[in-house]
Amino acid sequence: MTDLVRQEIATAAHTIVVKVGTRVLTGADGLLNQERVASLAEELHLLMNTGRKVALVTSGAVGAGLGQLKLSGRPTNLAKLQAVAAVGQSHLIEAYDRGLRAHGRHAAQVLLTAHDLDDRTAYLNVRNTIRALFEYGAVPIINENDTVSVDELMTTFGDNDRLAALVTNLIRAPLLVLLSDVDGLYDGDPRAAGSQLIPTVEKLDARIQGLVCDSLTGLSKGGMASKLEAARIATTAGENVIIGNGRTVGTLAKIAAGESVGTLFLAQGQALSSFKRWIGFTAQPRGVLVLDAGAREAVERKGKSLLAIGVVKLEGSFKKGDVVSLRDAAGQEFARGLTNYSQADLEKIKGLKTEKIAAALGHCPYDEVIHRDNLALTREGSQG
Repeated sequence: MTDLVRQEIATAAHTIVVKVGTRVLTGADGLLNQERVASLAEELHLLMNTGRKVALVTSGAVGAGLGQLKLSGRPTNLAKLQAVAAVGQSHLIEAYDRGLRAHGRHAAQVLLTAHDLDDRTAYLNVRNTIRALFEYGAVPIINENDTVSVDELMTTFGDNDRLAALVTNLIRAPLLVLLSDVDGLYDGDPRAAGSQLIPTVEKLDARIQGLVCDSLTGLSKGGMASKLEAARIATTAGENVIIGNGRTVGTLAKIAAGESVGTLFLAQGQALSSFKRWIGFTAQPRGVLVLDAGAREAVERKGKSLLAIGVVKLEGSFKKGDVVSLRDAAGQEFARGLTNYSQADLEKIKGLKTEKIAAALGHCPYDEVIHRDNLALTREGSQG
Protein backbone atom coordinates (compact mmCIF):
# COMPACT_ATOMS: atom_id res chain seq x y z
CA MET A 1 0.00 0.00 0.00
CA THR A 2 1.44 3.37 -1.07
CA ASP A 3 1.33 6.27 1.40
CA LEU A 4 1.32 9.80 -0.07
CA VAL A 5 3.75 11.13 2.56
CA ARG A 6 6.08 8.17 2.07
CA GLN A 7 5.78 8.55 -1.70
CA GLU A 8 6.92 12.17 -1.42
CA ILE A 9 9.80 11.20 0.87
CA ALA A 10 10.88 8.36 -1.41
CA THR A 11 10.78 10.59 -4.47
CA ALA A 12 12.93 13.26 -2.78
CA ALA A 13 15.44 10.70 -1.47
CA HIS A 14 18.17 11.15 -4.09
CA THR A 15 20.67 9.68 -1.60
CA ILE A 16 19.91 6.92 0.91
CA VAL A 17 22.00 5.60 3.78
CA VAL A 18 21.20 1.99 4.63
CA LYS A 19 22.35 0.50 7.92
CA VAL A 20 22.28 -3.24 8.46
CA GLY A 21 22.90 -4.86 11.82
CA THR A 22 24.63 -8.02 12.91
CA ARG A 23 21.38 -9.86 13.62
CA VAL A 24 20.27 -9.35 10.03
CA LEU A 25 23.54 -10.57 8.51
CA THR A 26 24.20 -13.58 10.73
CA GLY A 27 22.42 -16.86 11.29
CA ALA A 28 21.37 -18.52 14.53
CA ASP A 29 24.98 -19.70 14.96
CA GLY A 30 26.24 -16.09 14.95
CA LEU A 31 28.19 -16.61 11.73
CA LEU A 32 27.93 -14.50 8.58
CA ASN A 33 25.07 -15.56 6.31
CA GLN A 34 26.54 -15.43 2.80
CA GLU A 35 23.16 -15.77 1.11
CA ARG A 36 21.78 -12.81 3.03
CA VAL A 37 24.76 -10.66 2.07
CA ALA A 38 24.27 -11.58 -1.58
CA SER A 39 20.56 -10.80 -1.35
CA LEU A 40 21.27 -7.43 0.27
CA ALA A 41 23.82 -6.62 -2.45
CA GLU A 42 21.15 -7.29 -5.06
CA GLU A 43 18.70 -5.01 -3.24
CA LEU A 44 21.30 -2.23 -3.13
CA HIS A 45 21.90 -2.70 -6.87
CA LEU A 46 18.18 -2.44 -7.63
CA LEU A 47 17.93 0.67 -5.45
CA MET A 48 20.77 2.28 -7.39
CA ASN A 49 19.09 1.35 -10.65
CA THR A 50 16.39 3.88 -9.74
CA GLY A 51 19.01 6.62 -10.04
CA ARG A 52 19.70 6.97 -6.33
CA LYS A 53 23.06 7.10 -4.58
CA VAL A 54 23.38 4.54 -1.79
CA ALA A 55 25.83 4.19 1.11
CA LEU A 56 25.79 1.13 3.35
CA VAL A 57 26.77 1.18 7.02
CA THR A 58 27.30 -2.42 8.06
CA SER A 59 28.03 -4.49 11.11
CA GLY A 60 28.98 -8.16 10.88
CA ALA A 61 32.79 -8.14 10.97
CA VAL A 62 32.93 -10.13 14.21
CA GLY A 63 30.47 -12.73 12.92
CA ALA A 64 32.49 -13.08 9.72
CA GLY A 65 35.71 -13.45 11.73
CA LEU A 66 34.24 -16.14 13.95
CA GLY A 67 33.46 -18.19 10.88
CA GLN A 68 36.84 -17.68 9.27
CA LEU A 69 38.72 -18.60 12.44
CA LYS A 70 36.29 -21.43 13.23
CA LEU A 71 35.64 -20.11 16.74
CA SER A 72 32.67 -21.38 18.71
CA GLY A 73 31.99 -18.12 20.54
CA ARG A 74 32.70 -14.40 20.70
CA PRO A 75 35.97 -13.70 22.61
CA THR A 76 35.68 -11.69 25.82
CA ASN A 77 39.27 -10.42 25.63
CA LEU A 78 39.21 -7.03 23.86
CA ALA A 79 42.43 -7.51 21.89
CA LYS A 80 41.24 -10.90 20.63
CA LEU A 81 37.84 -9.44 19.77
CA GLN A 82 39.59 -6.74 17.72
CA ALA A 83 41.66 -9.44 16.03
CA VAL A 84 38.53 -11.40 15.13
CA ALA A 85 36.97 -8.23 13.72
CA ALA A 86 40.11 -7.55 11.67
CA VAL A 87 39.98 -11.02 10.12
CA GLY A 88 36.25 -10.74 9.59
CA GLN A 89 36.33 -7.28 8.02
CA SER A 90 38.24 -8.44 4.95
CA HIS A 91 35.90 -11.40 4.61
CA LEU A 92 32.84 -9.15 5.02
CA ILE A 93 33.91 -6.64 2.38
CA GLU A 94 34.83 -9.49 0.02
CA ALA A 95 31.33 -10.93 0.44
CA TYR A 96 29.74 -7.58 -0.38
CA ASP A 97 32.07 -7.02 -3.33
CA ARG A 98 31.30 -10.50 -4.70
CA GLY A 99 27.58 -9.83 -4.38
CA LEU A 100 27.80 -6.42 -6.06
CA ARG A 101 30.14 -7.59 -8.84
CA ALA A 102 27.45 -10.08 -9.85
CA HIS A 103 25.48 -6.99 -10.88
CA GLY A 104 28.38 -5.05 -12.38
CA ARG A 105 29.04 -2.88 -9.34
CA HIS A 106 31.90 -2.44 -6.89
CA ALA A 107 32.13 -2.27 -3.11
CA ALA A 108 34.40 0.37 -1.58
CA GLN A 109 35.61 -0.20 1.97
CA VAL A 110 35.45 2.89 4.23
CA LEU A 111 36.64 2.33 7.82
CA LEU A 112 36.08 5.18 10.26
CA THR A 113 36.87 6.11 13.84
CA ALA A 114 35.20 8.75 15.98
CA HIS A 115 38.26 10.97 15.50
CA ASP A 116 37.76 10.91 11.72
CA LEU A 117 34.40 12.61 12.14
CA ASP A 118 35.36 14.78 15.14
CA ASP A 119 38.19 16.53 13.30
CA ARG A 120 36.74 19.06 10.85
CA THR A 121 39.38 18.53 8.13
CA ALA A 122 39.15 14.74 8.31
CA TYR A 123 35.34 15.04 8.32
CA LEU A 124 35.42 16.94 5.03
CA ASN A 125 37.92 14.49 3.54
CA VAL A 126 35.62 11.56 4.33
CA ARG A 127 32.67 13.40 2.78
CA ASN A 128 34.64 14.18 -0.39
CA THR A 129 35.75 10.54 -0.68
CA ILE A 130 32.19 9.23 -0.40
CA ARG A 131 30.99 11.74 -2.98
CA ALA A 132 33.76 10.63 -5.36
CA LEU A 133 32.75 7.00 -4.88
CA PHE A 134 29.19 7.93 -5.84
CA GLU A 135 30.53 9.49 -9.05
CA TYR A 136 32.26 6.20 -9.88
CA GLY A 137 29.03 4.28 -9.24
CA ALA A 138 30.60 2.34 -6.35
CA VAL A 139 28.87 1.49 -3.08
CA PRO A 140 30.63 2.85 0.04
CA ILE A 141 30.60 0.02 2.60
CA ILE A 142 31.15 1.81 5.90
CA ASN A 143 32.09 0.33 9.25
CA GLU A 144 33.94 1.44 12.34
CA ASN A 145 37.65 0.60 12.31
CA ASP A 146 37.61 -1.91 15.17
CA THR A 147 41.36 -2.52 15.09
CA VAL A 148 41.95 1.10 16.17
CA SER A 149 38.72 2.07 17.90
CA VAL A 150 36.82 0.00 20.46
CA ASP A 151 33.65 2.12 20.51
CA GLU A 152 31.49 -0.15 18.39
CA LEU A 153 32.83 -3.33 19.99
CA MET A 154 31.99 -1.90 23.42
CA THR A 155 28.54 -0.85 22.08
CA THR A 156 29.17 2.89 22.62
CA PHE A 157 28.26 3.52 18.98
CA GLY A 158 25.06 1.53 19.42
CA ASP A 159 26.03 -1.24 17.00
CA ASN A 160 26.67 1.29 14.21
CA ASP A 161 23.23 2.94 14.47
CA ARG A 162 24.70 6.25 15.61
CA LEU A 163 27.45 5.98 13.00
CA ALA A 164 24.75 5.59 10.34
CA ALA A 165 23.03 8.77 11.55
CA LEU A 166 26.34 10.64 11.47
CA VAL A 167 27.00 9.43 7.92
CA THR A 168 23.49 10.55 6.96
CA ASN A 169 24.33 14.03 8.23
CA LEU A 170 27.80 13.89 6.68
CA ILE A 171 26.50 13.45 3.13
CA ARG A 172 23.12 15.15 3.75
CA ALA A 173 21.13 12.09 2.72
CA PRO A 174 17.38 12.79 2.84
CA LEU A 175 16.62 9.26 4.05
CA LEU A 176 18.21 6.85 6.53
CA VAL A 177 16.98 3.24 6.51
CA LEU A 178 17.80 1.15 9.58
CA LEU A 179 17.35 -2.53 8.77
CA SER A 180 16.58 -4.54 11.90
CA ASP A 181 15.37 -8.04 12.76
CA VAL A 182 11.88 -6.71 13.57
CA ASP A 183 9.35 -4.92 11.38
CA GLY A 184 9.75 -1.55 13.13
CA LEU A 185 8.80 0.17 16.38
CA TYR A 186 5.95 -1.42 18.31
CA ASP A 187 3.75 0.00 21.06
CA GLY A 188 4.74 -2.97 23.23
CA ASP A 189 6.98 -6.01 23.18
CA PRO A 190 7.03 -7.15 19.51
CA ARG A 191 6.79 -10.76 20.72
CA ALA A 192 3.71 -10.13 22.84
CA ALA A 193 0.19 -10.69 21.56
CA GLY A 194 -1.65 -7.46 20.91
CA SER A 195 1.43 -5.32 20.27
CA GLN A 196 0.92 -3.08 17.26
CA LEU A 197 3.45 -1.71 14.78
CA ILE A 198 3.61 2.10 14.84
CA PRO A 199 3.60 3.15 11.16
CA THR A 200 4.58 6.81 11.64
CA VAL A 201 6.26 8.83 14.38
CA GLU A 202 5.72 12.56 13.89
CA LYS A 203 7.75 13.58 16.94
CA LEU A 204 10.26 11.50 18.86
CA ASP A 205 9.15 12.62 22.32
CA ALA A 206 9.34 11.08 25.80
CA ARG A 207 6.31 8.86 25.12
CA ILE A 208 8.00 7.26 22.11
CA GLN A 209 11.30 6.94 23.96
CA GLY A 210 9.45 5.23 26.79
CA LEU A 211 8.39 2.41 24.50
CA VAL A 212 11.93 0.99 24.59
CA CYS A 213 12.57 1.48 28.30
CA ASP A 214 11.93 -0.97 31.12
CA SER A 215 9.03 0.33 33.22
CA LEU A 216 10.78 -0.63 36.47
CA THR A 217 14.44 0.22 35.90
CA GLY A 218 14.10 2.92 33.26
CA LEU A 219 16.99 1.34 31.35
CA SER A 220 16.90 0.91 27.58
CA LYS A 221 15.93 -2.49 26.26
CA GLY A 222 17.55 -4.06 23.22
CA GLY A 223 18.83 -2.48 20.01
CA MET A 224 15.73 -0.37 19.40
CA ALA A 225 16.95 2.26 21.89
CA SER A 226 20.06 2.93 19.81
CA LYS A 227 17.92 3.10 16.67
CA LEU A 228 15.71 5.74 18.27
CA GLU A 229 18.81 7.76 19.17
CA ALA A 230 19.97 7.49 15.55
CA ALA A 231 16.51 8.58 14.43
CA ARG A 232 16.69 11.57 16.80
CA ILE A 233 20.01 12.71 15.36
CA ALA A 234 18.90 12.41 11.74
CA THR A 235 15.39 13.84 12.12
CA THR A 236 16.59 16.78 14.22
CA ALA A 237 18.95 17.61 11.35
CA GLY A 238 15.96 17.59 8.99
CA GLU A 239 16.08 14.12 7.42
CA ASN A 240 13.64 11.20 7.48
CA VAL A 241 14.27 7.77 8.96
CA ILE A 242 12.63 4.39 8.42
CA ILE A 243 13.17 1.31 10.57
CA GLY A 244 12.31 -1.83 8.62
CA ASN A 245 12.85 -5.58 8.65
CA GLY A 246 16.15 -6.49 7.02
CA ARG A 247 15.33 -10.17 7.00
CA THR A 248 12.38 -9.62 4.67
CA VAL A 249 13.50 -9.67 1.06
CA GLY A 250 12.35 -6.61 -0.87
CA THR A 251 12.10 -4.18 2.04
CA LEU A 252 14.33 -1.60 0.36
CA ALA A 253 12.37 -1.80 -2.91
CA LYS A 254 9.10 -1.24 -1.05
CA ILE A 255 10.55 1.76 0.78
CA ALA A 256 11.80 3.22 -2.52
CA ALA A 257 8.30 2.77 -3.95
CA GLY A 258 6.75 4.67 -1.06
CA GLU A 259 4.98 1.65 0.38
CA SER A 260 3.95 1.63 4.03
CA VAL A 261 6.48 -0.74 5.56
CA GLY A 262 8.25 -0.39 8.88
CA THR A 263 8.13 2.75 11.02
CA LEU A 264 8.67 6.18 9.50
CA PHE A 265 10.19 8.94 11.65
CA LEU A 266 9.43 12.31 10.09
CA ALA A 267 12.02 15.06 9.74
CA GLN A 268 11.72 17.88 12.26
CA GLY A 269 11.74 21.26 10.51
CA GLN A 270 14.07 22.40 7.76
CA ALA A 271 17.31 20.61 6.98
CA LEU A 272 20.37 22.00 8.78
CA SER A 273 23.46 23.15 6.91
CA SER A 274 26.40 20.76 6.75
CA PHE A 275 28.39 22.98 9.11
CA LYS A 276 25.66 23.01 11.77
CA ARG A 277 25.26 19.24 11.49
CA TRP A 278 28.94 18.83 12.31
CA ILE A 279 28.69 21.23 15.26
CA GLY A 280 25.48 19.76 16.65
CA PHE A 281 25.90 16.03 16.23
CA THR A 282 29.40 14.97 15.17
CA ALA A 283 32.13 17.05 16.81
CA GLN A 284 32.70 16.04 20.42
CA PRO A 285 32.15 18.87 22.94
CA ARG A 286 35.22 19.92 24.89
CA GLY A 287 33.21 21.53 27.67
CA VAL A 288 29.78 22.41 29.01
CA LEU A 289 28.07 25.78 29.50
CA VAL A 290 25.13 25.77 31.90
CA LEU A 291 22.68 28.55 31.01
CA ASP A 292 19.87 30.27 32.90
CA ALA A 293 16.28 29.98 31.71
CA GLY A 294 16.35 33.31 29.88
CA ALA A 295 19.43 32.42 27.89
CA ARG A 296 17.99 29.04 26.92
CA GLU A 297 14.79 30.75 25.75
CA ALA A 298 16.79 33.25 23.68
CA VAL A 299 18.97 30.58 22.04
CA GLU A 300 16.41 27.81 21.61
CA ARG A 301 13.20 29.67 20.83
CA LYS A 302 14.27 33.03 19.48
CA GLY A 303 17.35 32.10 17.47
CA LYS A 304 19.60 34.51 19.35
CA SER A 305 23.34 34.37 20.00
CA LEU A 306 24.57 33.38 23.45
CA LEU A 307 25.75 36.26 25.63
CA ALA A 308 27.96 36.05 28.70
CA ILE A 309 25.19 37.24 31.01
CA GLY A 310 23.27 34.02 30.43
CA VAL A 311 26.11 31.66 31.40
CA VAL A 312 25.75 30.35 34.96
CA LYS A 313 28.43 27.66 35.21
CA LEU A 314 31.23 26.02 33.20
CA GLU A 315 32.50 22.46 33.05
CA GLY A 316 35.59 21.05 31.35
CA SER A 317 38.62 22.71 29.83
CA PHE A 318 38.29 24.29 26.40
CA LYS A 319 39.84 26.94 24.20
CA LYS A 320 38.51 29.48 21.75
CA GLY A 321 36.96 27.77 18.72
CA ASP A 322 36.13 24.51 20.51
CA VAL A 323 32.68 22.96 20.38
CA VAL A 324 30.87 23.18 23.72
CA SER A 325 27.59 21.74 24.95
CA LEU A 326 24.82 24.09 26.11
CA ARG A 327 22.69 22.72 28.94
CA ASP A 328 19.97 23.93 31.27
CA ALA A 329 20.05 23.83 35.07
CA ALA A 330 18.70 20.25 35.02
CA GLY A 331 21.65 19.10 32.88
CA GLN A 332 19.71 18.57 29.64
CA GLU A 333 21.63 19.45 26.49
CA PHE A 334 19.64 21.48 23.98
CA ALA A 335 22.36 22.96 21.74
CA ARG A 336 26.05 22.99 20.85
CA GLY A 337 28.23 25.73 19.46
CA LEU A 338 31.70 27.10 18.76
CA THR A 339 32.83 29.26 21.66
CA ASN A 340 34.50 32.63 21.07
CA TYR A 341 36.13 32.47 24.50
CA SER A 342 38.39 30.01 26.28
CA GLN A 343 37.35 28.41 29.55
CA ALA A 344 39.77 30.67 31.46
CA ASP A 345 38.37 33.88 29.96
CA LEU A 346 34.77 32.76 30.20
CA GLU A 347 35.19 32.08 33.92
CA LYS A 348 35.97 35.79 34.30
CA ILE A 349 33.02 37.10 32.28
CA LYS A 350 30.20 34.61 32.90
CA GLY A 351 27.09 36.38 34.19
CA LEU A 352 28.34 39.79 33.05
CA LYS A 353 26.63 42.21 30.68
CA THR A 354 28.45 42.64 27.37
CA GLU A 355 29.55 46.19 28.18
CA LYS A 356 31.44 44.94 31.23
CA ILE A 357 33.56 42.35 29.37
CA ALA A 358 36.30 44.85 28.51
CA ALA A 359 36.75 45.81 32.16
CA ALA A 360 37.01 42.13 33.17
CA LEU A 361 39.42 41.05 30.42
CA GLY A 362 41.09 44.31 29.42
CA HIS A 363 39.44 44.11 25.99
CA CYS A 364 36.23 42.81 24.39
CA PRO A 365 37.06 40.74 21.31
CA TYR A 366 33.48 39.46 20.87
CA ASP A 367 30.06 40.62 22.02
CA GLU A 368 28.79 37.03 21.87
CA VAL A 369 30.10 33.96 23.66
CA ILE A 370 28.67 31.92 20.77
CA HIS A 371 27.31 33.57 17.64
CA ARG A 372 24.00 32.19 16.38
CA ASP A 373 25.64 31.26 13.06
CA ASN A 374 27.87 28.88 15.03
CA LEU A 375 25.04 27.35 17.09
CA ALA A 376 23.09 24.16 16.41
CA LEU A 377 20.07 22.95 18.35
CA THR A 378 20.27 19.28 19.29
CA ARG A 379 16.76 18.49 20.52
CA GLU A 380 13.68 17.80 18.40
CA GLY A 381 10.91 20.32 18.63
CA SER A 382 13.27 23.27 19.19
CA GLN A 383 12.88 26.36 17.09
CA GLY A 384 15.79 28.27 15.66
